[in-house]
Amino acid sequence: MTDLTHFLTRAEQLLERLERLLPTAPAAPDWHASTAFRWRRKGNAAALQPIPRPHQIRLDNLQDIDDKKERIVANTRQFLAGKRANNVLLTGARGTGKSSLVKALLTEFADQGLRLIEVDKDDLIDLADIVELVEGRPERFIIFTDDLSFEDGEPAYKALKSVLDGSVAAVSDNVLIYATSNRRHLMPEYFDENAATKHKDGEVHPAEAVEEKISLSERFGLWISFYPFSQDEYLKVVNHWLGEFGVPADAIPTSRGEALQWALMRGARSGRVAWQFARDYAGRFEA
Repeated sequence: MTDLTHFLTRAEQLLERLERLLPTAPAAPDWHASTAFRWRRKGNAAALQPIPRPHQIRLDNLQDIDDKKERIVANTRQFLAGKRANNVLLTGARGTGKSSLVKALLTEFADQGLRLIEVDKDDLIDLADIVELVEGRPERFIIFTDDLSFEDGEPAYKALKSVLDGSVAAVSDNVLIYATSNRRHLMPEYFDENAATKHKDGEVHPAEAVEEKISLSERFGLWISFYPFSQDEYLKVVNHWLGEFGVPADAIPTSRGEALQWALMRGARSGRVAWQFARDYAGRFEA
C-alpha cells in the first residue's frame, strides 16, 4: 500500500509538470482598455495585451499617396459597414508610409468600432487562436503584421495561408488581415526555380516552387504598391511635417538644402526620412 501511495504521488507530480508544459488557452483581454492590442507569447502562454497609447497619426499627415489612401479607406469603410471587403497587402519601398497608413486607419475609424491587433511574423502560427478569440465580438478587427516575409519552411507561412482562405473553417466576418512587406511575393525567389518554368503552346507554366510562393500573396484580395519618392514629393512631405511641428513658415523654405543633404546621407528619399529630418530641424526652434 505504501508503494502504491508513493507511485500515485509521483504520478500526480509528473502530471503537474506536464500540465505546465502544455499551452494554455488565451484569455480575453479588457476590450475597453484600448483600441489597439498586441499579441504576446511568453513560453506556453499567449495573450492579447492592450496598447495604452496607440500611435496617433492622421490620414492627412500622409502626403503624396492619395490614390493608395483612397483604395484602403474604401476597403476599410466596406468592412466597417459589414459589407464584403478584402485582406490587404501593402508592398514596396521602405519608409514610404505602408505601416503608417494602417495605423492612421485606426485613428480615423476607432470611434466606428475598428480595432487593431498587431501580430509579429513569428507569432502568426497563433492566428487561428486570435480569430477564435475575437469571433462574435461587435468590433471589427484588423490583424496587422508589419515587414512580412518568409523563408522556406517557416510554419507561420502555412498558418497565414490557411487563415486567408485555405481552411475548411470560414474566418469570422469581423476580421481582416492587413500586412506590409518589401517583397511582392513574401518569400525569396531563386533563379533556378524560374529555370524549371515550362512554355507550352505559347503559355507560361510556372514551376511548382514559383506557384507556391505566388499563391500566398494572391490570397490577399487587395494589393497596394508603394514607390520611392521623387525629390519634389520628398520636399513636400518635409514641409508638411515642419509645419506640423511648429516651425515658423518663413523658416521652412531655408530648410531645403539641409533636407536634401539629409536624404543623401540616408541613401533614400521617403516619408520616414522626411519625418526624421523634420524632427531634427524643428528641435532647433523649440524653447
